[in-house]
Amino acid sequence: MTSTKEIRDAFHRCMPLFIALGDEVRLTIIDALTADDPFNKQGMNVNQITEKTSLSRPAISHHLKILKQAGLVGVREEGTANYYYLTIAESTRTLMDLGFRLQEYLT
Repeated sequence: MTSTKEIRDAFHRCMPLFIALGDEVRLTIIDALTADDPFNKQGMNVNQITEKTSLSRPAISHHLKILKQAGLVGVREEGTANYYYLTIAESTRTLMDLGFRLQEYLT
């Protein structure tokens, strides 16, 4: 049986995801990263993301940092350029864990 402490711990593990996904600008960046190919491991650099959004380069960099810290975006270095891509597998497992724990507790 799931305890309230386990639910609270699972919720705290999800908080960075909720914060990252709770911002319209970051959702715009995620949309830009998935516009052409949602499974694009090549990724996009800040200039390419800037072209697909109405955001400035510093704003994009700031929000990419938050998305990366939350585990929603990964980065691949190529020379002096960084290419960002979605990495949602671990995030999905974290959210599913919370959902399963809540479901178990409530039933």
